[in-house]
Amino acid sequence: MAKIVIPDSAQAALKELRTADIVVGIPSYNNARTIGHVVQAAHAGLLKYFPQFTAVIVNSDGGSSDGTRDVVLSSSMQDSRLLMLSTPVKPVNRLSLPYHGIPGKGSAFRLIFQIASTLGAKACAVVDSDLRSITPEWIDLLLRPVVHAEYDFVAPYYHRHKYDGTITNSIVYPLTRALYGHRLRQPIGGDFGVSLPLLRRYLERDDWETDVARYGIDIWMTTVAVAEGFRVCQSFLGAKLHDAKDPGSDLSAMLMQVVGSVFTLMQEYESAWTRISGSQDIDLFGFRYDVGLDPIEVNLDRMLVSFRRGCEELKEVWQLALSPETLEEIDALAAATAVPSTFHIADELWVRLIFEFACAHHKRRLDRGTLLRSLTPLYLGRVASFVIETRDLTAPEVDQRVENLCLTFEALKPRLVAQWSGIPSPAPKSAPEAALAQHVAAGQKELEV
Repeated sequence: MAKIVIPDSAQAALKELRTADIVVGIPSYNNARTIGHVVQAAHAGLLKYFPQFTAVIVNSDGGSSDGTRDVVLSSSMQDSRLLMLSTPVKPVNRLSLPYHGIPGKGSAFRLIFQIASTLGAKACAVVDSDLRSITPEWIDLLLRPVVHAEYDFVAPYYHRHKYDGTITNSIVYPLTRALYGHRLRQPIGGDFGVSLPLLRRYLERDDWETDVARYGIDIWMTTVAVAEGFRVCQSFLGAKLHDAKDPGSDLSAMLMQVVGSVFTLMQEYESAWTRISGSQDIDLFGFRYDVGLDPIEVNLDRMLVSFRRGCEELKEVWQLALSPETLEEIDALAAATAVPSTFHIADELWVRLIFEFACAHHKRRLDRGTLLRSLTPLYLGRVASFVIETRDLTAPEVDQRVENLCLTFEALKPRLVAQWSGIPSPAPKSAPEAALAQHVAAGQKELEV
């Protein structure tokens, strides 16, 4: 197991607690505006649904300067507001601690897991600190399958606006579903329940100093759980209302680290996913219902400009990753950006593109960072295509579009397996890397890379 590195400020508190049945972790960075509500919901959920258990709420903070940690420790609630079926017999303790290591959500999770392992907690839940829609029931739904039904991993299932979670809908969900055969709808949802055995398995691994420590933690947790045969399920949590962003803005670092984590894990778990065909539903807890969702504004022009510029400036990079057939089809789409209503990236083309990027990453046809950064304009082109095609569609119709994409990933998976096993083709690196640097510099105002 990885060395337990817990701040001195927490040592005395942990010695006093000695053990805990449940840990709820909340990673944060400058979330003073929203974290008070999250802490209160977690506290209420523990009191209402787990009154007989010793519980600890752990805020793992990345150096907030807005008073986030003060809000965590000072948030109060009136227990009389809760409908209690039994009087809580054990208090809920709170800790707010700075984490150490690479700045990012993964390092925050590591500290939470280390504390849960030290306390010997039966179950640990982690929830985002910017949630506005979290309720006490979320705590029950994330923990009960672990505590009472012996599941190891509980993934969230939300209703989200059709333009929220575009990295999930266009790449991560359909790709991981096709690879590992589990229909986990939100593999990077941010809110999870974890058993002690799985938690300790996470801590045993040595990849905490990689991009897992930044944006890759959610897909890493999901993949380790499904690829290593832990019992997984999902719980319906209603709406996820949080600080959502325009899918065309400032997502390149997240895209690079999330997709890079998926591709790296494909290499580690090759013997698992290459044997799997199709996919299957997994157990879903909670009562599904329709919810209202916040609208998300989308800058379509910005995405199309980035796609067109990529077609002009990144061709040398893409030639090393994409087949001539795929590259030719992408090239032909550049002109269509002038008339947005005609712009369309077909599912089959998109799936081939993602598979070819995965194989180029596996075979190291060029620097992996260069490769992954060059995916951003293609991703924005795909999102723009999706926005154009779904503007007037209802939520069920959009869900069906995502389902159709998933089925295309599954249908073309034999092509991926064949390409993955092929002979690597060496290629020079200097020219593509120079082209990417030029592209990034030229597009800095429109897209932060």
